[in-house]
Amino acid sequence: MQIAQNSVVAFHYTLTNDSGEVLDSSEGREPLTYLHGGGNIIPGLEKELEGRSAGDKLNVNVSPEDGYGEVQEQLMQEVPRDAFQGVESVEPGMQFQAQTEGGPLMVTVKKVEGDTVVVDGNHPLAGQQLTFDVEIAEVREASAEEIEHGHVHDGSEDEGGAEQ
Repeated sequence: MQIAQNSVVAFHYTLTNDSGEVLDSSEGREPLTYLHGGGNIIPGLEKELEGRSAGDKLNVNVSPEDGYGEVQEQLMQEVPRDAFQGVESVEPGMQFQAQTEGGPLMVTVKKVEGDTVVVDGNHPLAGQQLTFDVEIAEVREASAEEIEHGHVHDGSEDEGGAEQ
């Protein structure tokens, strides 16, 4: 079966940046499983997987526009240190959930200067050229329920378990 709209795809991957540094990998874990066409993985990767089959291996280069987007400077902000009430020590690299007009946003602390903290609301991989080495493990038709819910079910619902 070929990957198409509303198929369930399981694949192994290694994600690297321009420098060849491994950013993420499914090695030693279960393959990543998603509903194709459901917007559950980045568009550039989903587009390249279309029409592929189980057993296919491919190398996919994804530009920032088709990945996590370009860096948006307006998502970099200075906030007062006292906005982090209850946090003893605020250090670069720490992540927090901020409440914004558009809803919750994950921010990463970039630097701390006295009573000012610089946070970045961009995805950590925004602005980066990404390379995925992919091996497709399985392709199957999605169930009506998976299509309705817009994501893959792991089967635990059948035994009364909670949906992830």
